[in-house]
Amino acid sequence: MTMTRNRPAAVQLTPAAEQRIADLMSSAPADAIGVKLSTPRRGCSGLAYSVDYVTEEVAMDEKIETPGGTFYIDGASVLYLIGSTMDWREDDFTAGFVFENPNAKGACGCGESFMV
Repeated sequence: MTMTRNRPAAVQLTPAAEQRIADLMSSAPADAIGVKLSTPRRGCSGLAYSVDYVTEEVAMDEKIETPGGTFYIDGASVLYLIGSTMDWREDDFTAGFVFENPNAKGACGCGESFMV
C-alpha cells in the first residue's frame, strides 16, 4: 500500500494575501491563468520579490490553489522562499505584498531587495 502525503506549500498566504490575489484575478487580462511570485536579481542586496500575471503554466513552478485564483511560485525561486509568509498590507501611504522570509540573511535599507 503506497501512501501519498501532501507536502505543505513553500509559502503560506495570509487571508489578506489570498483576497488580494482574488482582487487581481477579478481584473486580470483575459489570458491570465494566475499570478506568480518570483525572485529576480535586482536591488542592492541581490534578490527582490516580484508578483506578476502569468498566461501559461510551467511544470517546475509550485502551484497553490486559493479561493480567488491560482498562485504560482517560480520553480527557480522556491528554495529562497520555503517557510515564508506572504501578506498584503495597506495603510495611508503604501500598499503591497509583505514577506516574512526565514531564509533572508539581510535586506537593503529601503526593503526593495534581500539576500540569502
